[in-house]
Amino acid sequence: MTTMPYRRLGRSGVKVSALSLGSWVTYGNQVGVDAALECMTAAYDAGVNFFDNAEVYAKGQSEVIMGEALAKAGWRRSSYLVSTKFYWGLHDGVNEKATLNRKYLLQGIDASLERLKLDYVDLVYCHRPDPETTIEETVHAMHDIVTSGRAVYWGTSEWSAEEIAQAWHVADRRNMHKPVTEQPQYNLLHRDRVEREYARLYRDIGLGTTTWSPLASGLLTGKYNDGIPAGSRGTIKGYEWLVERVTDPAKLAVVRQLAPIARELGCTLAQLAIAWCLVNPNVSSVITGASRASQIAENLKAIDVVGSLTPEVMARIDAVLAARSPA
Repeated sequence: MTTMPYRRLGRSGVKVSALSLGSWVTYGNQVGVDAALECMTAAYDAGVNFFDNAEVYAKGQSEVIMGEALAKAGWRRSSYLVSTKFYWGLHDGVNEKATLNRKYLLQGIDASLERLKLDYVDLVYCHRPDPETTIEETVHAMHDIVTSGRAVYWGTSEWSAEEIAQAWHVADRRNMHKPVTEQPQYNLLHRDRVEREYARLYRDIGLGTTTWSPLASGLLTGKYNDGIPAGSRGTIKGYEWLVERVTDPAKLAVVRQLAPIARELGCTLAQLAIAWCLVNPNVSSVITGASRASQIAENLKAIDVVGSLTPEVMARIDAVLAARSPA
């Protein structure tokens, strides 16, 4: 039976499961409360303790669904972590979208907690950088959210290393709560930021990472090798942008070359891709997605593949990836 490893979230004292469960795309688009509860229960029973969400996912409905599922599950609140994120907004008001201003953030956290049916979230992220709001204003607002007890830790998502460092130093100078984690995309086809740009931040400020899209929106499962299958994310209204991304001939060529390596290891392409992310010691948790409990079970098997990714196997994988331009 797979044993879930836990990793410290950067230099914070809290530990997150190496694999976590996210709700992007699925909750509110493909999954209702009952299916969400089934998936979350399968994950929780297997040791997953971190469930990722965001205000913008399904325009707030993802938080509603997760909140109802958590209420039905009735788990001890101290036994799991929930996150949400702010930037895009749910309304078109001038101060309500594409911003990290203080007014939006303080109102946003209250609305998210109401949808989630929670007194607090464990992690709250600035979902993207906001060049029109000073980092000082954003850091102060995030500090106040944590100080008020509405969140335990805060972090960033898809910020540059320079922006993260600036936020950390602002907080450090003013004795405020510092960002402890970043949520970047990280997978076999998209690795430069996590492996190179953030390298100094792991050392200098102890940055943690909760990475997303380990399967590159499904591309690394091999299911798009012959086109867009019915019922996949590529067929969901509003996700037409995904089709071009998962049908890129160069990327599909890489996936086909990785397939023999997965077969030799006795695992699926998806399990290989997730395990590859876990090999990186600077990854605190890999956020996975699932619309069925059976997918949870399959993803969890990636943990057992990590030990098979020897330096020799990793070198073979790197050789395949080196044949394409760096992402």
